Amino acid sequence: MCLFEFEFLVNETSINETQTLDDNVKQISDSAFQYLKQLCLLEGKESLLFNLRSVKRLEVLQVQNYAGVIFTPDKTQIEVLPKVGRQGDDVGLARQSLLMMLKTLKGFRHIETQQANIASQKMPLLEVFIAQFLQSVNTLIKRGLRSEYVAKEDNLAYLKGKLNVGKQIRHNFINKHKFYVEYDDFLQDRPANRLLHSALVAVNSYTHSAINQKLLRELLFIFAEIPQSRDYKVDFTCLKLDRGMDYYQRPLDWARLILEGFSPQSMQGKNHAPSLLFPMEAVFESYVAKILRKQVAEDCYLKEQSQSKKLVRHGEQQWFRLKPDLVIEQNDTVKVVLDTKWKVLDQNKNNGTDKYGLSQADFYQMFAYGQKYLEGKGNMFLLYPQSGNFSEAIPSCFCFNSKVEKTEQLNLWIVPVDLSVKPESEQPIKWPSKCTLPYLITASGIS
Repeated sequence: MCLFEFEFLVNETSINETQTLDDNVKQISDSAFQYLKQLCLLEGKESLLFNLRSVKRLEVLQVQNYAGVIFTPDKTQIEVLPKVGRQGDDVGLARQSLLMMLKTLKGFRHIETQQANIASQKMPLLEVFIAQFLQSVNTLIKRGLRSEYVAKEDNLAYLKGKLNVGKQIRHNFINKHKFYVEYDDFLQDRPANRLLHSALVAVNSYTHSAINQKLLRELLFIFAEIPQSRDYKVDFTCLKLDRGMDYYQRPLDWARLILEGFSPQSMQGKNHAPSLLFPMEAVFESYVAKILRKQVAEDCYLKEQSQSKKLVRHGEQQWFRLKPDLVIEQNDTVKVVLDTKWKVLDQNKNNGTDKYGLSQADFYQMFAYGQKYLEGKGNMFLLYPQSGNFSEAIPSCFCFNSKVEKTEQLNLWIVPVDLSVKPESEQPIKWPSKCTLPYLITASGIS
């Protein structure tokens, strides 16, 4: 099952035969609905995933601003794709945009976004991840599974390695024909291979793709003689890649993701149904930061989550930390403040009531950033995902102190980020042509 952010899930048992559902409402089983409803009512971070609401007298769960895959104990898999930053309801494009942004997250940089089967076969996100893991292991196999010397001891009928005299007397006082020995065996039983085998076994219960299942069976056959990891944490701690083992890195990155529960947002309730969910605000911020790192001038520095300023002073204390998403510094001085917002804007709503869909609270926040980080003058930017009605920067800035000279003004620009283009090859950030900013390079409209 696939749905977009902010769409709805409904219990299939609550629907009458005569009722028709809107396209943005999807049915799930009673057990799956009750499980997700219980998560929604918890006090922890799981409660942020859904809102319990009523639509047309039906109790529904509205997915919040997370994307990824949700699992339930009855084996239901629900794929959630980003609603904003795409055109129409194209599942393939939405999935590809999500993968492109995920690649910028720490721990997910091994994701491939070039594979043709992502778009052409329209594989669900989970199957895409499993396919990439299996392909990485298959490539590793072609280059060869590496062995290492493993210390062993055994009571053998022949002498091998070094005789353990103490244990020889204890075990073979009567059996004189036996040798209790210590020796090194050159085996594939090493932490890296054990972890890969365990990850292969783990994905066996998740994949439903015939292509993935076929390759998985072949790989499990190859790993059959290698034991699985008894303790993932210990094996990851002991993990050592010898010279010439760089090709192990990508499969092991996938193995770590799989064995640690598939998730940066672990939604594991009492029935331990893991999930693969990503908070889209953090994903979007990471994506924008990657783009900007390549655009800042050589004498400037992009800093993420700066928190050097406080809003007020109270006695001898500084209170209320101000933490913009991104700042550009030059000579240890902040020159530009940028914040990312995972919201949909509409340039057609250019009036005093709708205000493009902008938030007054966001403007108050940016004003505080401007006063504290820029000393009340300079340029700030709010970056939003591009959408059908927001494809170019709003031409005019928002000025917080318009009565002063232009060089002393504090200006806020509203800028879209195109999620359909690759940051390596094109210009995803649509900078305003009227803004002159010497701290960025390779940006259209920026000098």
